[in-house]
Amino acid sequence: MLTLNEIEEQALSLPDNQRAALAAHLLDSLPAMLHDEDAGVAEAARRDSELDRDPSSGMRLAEFRTAFGQ
Repeated sequence: MLTLNEIEEQALSLPDNQRAALAAHLLDSLPAMLHDEDAGVAEAARRDSELDRDPSSGMRLAEFRTAFGQ
């Protein structure tokens, strides 16, 4: 049986579209853990308003990739 590290290594070698499909499939296979009445729309609107008020509160894509190892 493959270890988690081996599976992860193989998954990361897939092309982007296949990794995205795999990630979506894995997420769909999990039980619902959080439930927002509006599917998170209120939180998205709050964050959007926050960025409108103070654009410096966000992060650039390069900063995100650095912070989250992508």
